Amino acid sequence: MKKSPKRRALGAAILILLPALVIALSPSRSDEGMWPVSEIRKLDLRAKGLEIAPEEIFSPDRIGLVYGIVQLGATGSFVSPDGLILTNHHVAFGAAQAASTSGNDYIRNGFLARTRGEEIEAKGMTARITESFRDVSAQVLGAVRPSMDAAARTKAAEQRTKEIVAAAEKANPGKRAEVSEMFAGKTYVLFLYTYLKDIRLVYVPPRSIGEFGGEEDNWMWPRHTGDFSFLRAYIGPDGTPADFSKANVPYKPKKHLKVAPQGVRENDFVFLLGYPGRTFRHTTSPFLAYEEEVRMPYVADWYAWQITLMKKMGESDRAVALKHAARIKGLANTMKNYRGKLQGMERVGIVARKKEEERLLESFIAADSAKKASYSGLLAKFAAVYDEMRGIAEYRMVMNYLRSNVNLLNFAATINEASLERPKKDLEREPDYMDRNFAQTKRRVGLALDNYYEPTDRAVFKELLLRGARLAQAQGLPVFAAITAAADKDKAAEAFVANLYGRTRLTDKNFVRTALDKPAADLKVMNDPLVELAAALYPEYKKLRKQEDAWSGTLDALYPLLLEVKSQFQAKDFIPDANSTLRLTFGRVKGYSPADAVSYGPFTTLDGVLEKTTGREPFDTPAKLFDLRKAGDFGRFKPEGFKSVPACVLYDADTTGGNSGSPVLNARGELVAVNFDRTYEATINDYAWSADYSRSIGVDIRYVLWVTEKFAGAGFLLEEMGVGDGK
Repeated sequence: MKKSPKRRALGAAILILLPALVIALSPSRSDEGMWPVSEIRKLDLRAKGLEIAPEEIFSPDRIGLVYGIVQLGATGSFVSPDGLILTNHHVAFGAAQAASTSGNDYIRNGFLARTRGEEIEAKGMTARITESFRDVSAQVLGAVRPSMDAAARTKAAEQRTKEIVAAAEKANPGKRAEVSEMFAGKTYVLFLYTYLKDIRLVYVPPRSIGEFGGEEDNWMWPRHTGDFSFLRAYIGPDGTPADFSKANVPYKPKKHLKVAPQGVRENDFVFLLGYPGRTFRHTTSPFLAYEEEVRMPYVADWYAWQITLMKKMGESDRAVALKHAARIKGLANTMKNYRGKLQGMERVGIVARKKEEERLLESFIAADSAKKASYSGLLAKFAAVYDEMRGIAEYRMVMNYLRSNVNLLNFAATINEASLERPKKDLEREPDYMDRNFAQTKRRVGLALDNYYEPTDRAVFKELLLRGARLAQAQGLPVFAAITAAADKDKAAEAFVANLYGRTRLTDKNFVRTALDKPAADLKVMNDPLVELAAALYPEYKKLRKQEDAWSGTLDALYPLLLEVKSQFQAKDFIPDANSTLRLTFGRVKGYSPADAVSYGPFTTLDGVLEKTTGREPFDTPAKLFDLRKAGDFGRFKPEGFKSVPACVLYDADTTGGNSGSPVLNARGELVAVNFDRTYEATINDYAWSADYSRSIGVDIRYVLWVTEKFAGAGFLLEEMGVGDGK
């Protein structure tokens, strides 16, 4: 429910699910946008190439394809009546890593359960399915008063959403509720979800297939990555969602998707269903400039620093490398994404373009006295917020990364906050400490402890202390003071960290588990130096949160005004921004030309996998793939006109983060690929979409099925999906 100011600042996260929320959605620009499923009948998808009725995708009074879509952090889809889920290798990566040991290295070697009894817990994974939604804007905004200051407005809206969620979950036992902000400060929708807590690994290809090309190929085309995995959802014997238990039974989805082993051809119509994260196409130039000049460069460089450190730590010890694997993968993905965005923003001059749009908008406002009275100075107010953010940007990032990237300090801060929040009434607590979320908070800490490696944690802590000690805003905090004053700052930071880590007990799971349930008074008796440090830092974090709430409240009041006047000025429809709720996007299988004299086709094949192979990571193809290719053992998965099995496919549907794992469906609503990436030129999609360069990448279903059947010897999974040999 709580969002960071930079997220909230983006304004129009415009999910439009009810007629009352619609701002004249039109199919005139339907090639752009991640569309709310309730609005798909406005798109005339049949004219675009859809062969089934839109009601078969979504209709309030029938079980459509949307019930076959599941959110796993990213997206997945049910592909059998027994809860089998098809998603990305990189979506399942963290769970495979959590289950791995040096002796059972499921990242390097892959994992296959040949029976249901061999399926293993995907630790930390949950799945949810959208069941219903309704507009609650009047309820949320009814808590906000004109007399409130900006921070109070934010708090009031958050408190009311907690009340709405609590009432919805009480009225719908076993369901999970969430209020999502649509138009910032203007419209809110309550979603009701089935929330599944027992997810298991079924088949995860080895990294040499599932992450072929690694970070070198990430965000690139041509691509040859078999980025897929199979999971299974389970429920309790009584039919209700339950935690992992051997007594649980496979979940029976209301709908599962039909797999189309014949795949697709160039120019075929395709559509995707999924949970895209965020797009920011209705924001302002001050926000874009802040992203381009301040936040993204810092984050990309900081992530690169951590990646270098963790790779070095794991060079000679596979057990250490496994602990870092999921974290490195996540950081590297974001780092390359940001650098692609920065390059794209500079290339197209996105800030300058937005400033020109705003100049014309201001002229439109100035030409009308009534508009001047309502909107004059509006854009300057946005600029003022981001000027304030710039003033303490690096300090905020250092403080936030101290909390989030230093594992032991994160545990300590969670313990300290739990001691302060848990004694409160449930609806007055911060979300992580509410009854509905606290068990998950504890699980998160436990999983992080499983991957804890002290030398890395110490090095990250030390580096952030050195960075903070250079900042004027940090001088008043004792954690930085001694380092700032020292002649040898490096040595002082090293000693500070060593002292804390030499005395803490936060590496002891039982101690942490016990401490999470202690009131503040009892924590003091425990005398843990890191918990004491977290308590000392807590007032500063509260101060920063208050400032962030004030920025959020200010922006929430400004964005409805901006949307109003933009609607009048443009005299055309808005494309809805994504906000992690269920959406549809569509396009065609299509290549592209990213540069002069460069032209790419829309398919890659197994032959390209073998051509790229060097024998060394990340291009270390298993020998069995060479043997299968030499034998021409393609089964029914080599289409006419291809020399081998298609590996990946390119299409011009509009996607973003969160669409990882989304099913790519053909005109008949059958699964033909699994979305996993965008091209490097399309990393800028979050801010601007182009029919020329915006391309998304999926692993072709023919490669998924061929690898599963021929390489893994798991033809029984194809049988379960109804596409076994001869079917």
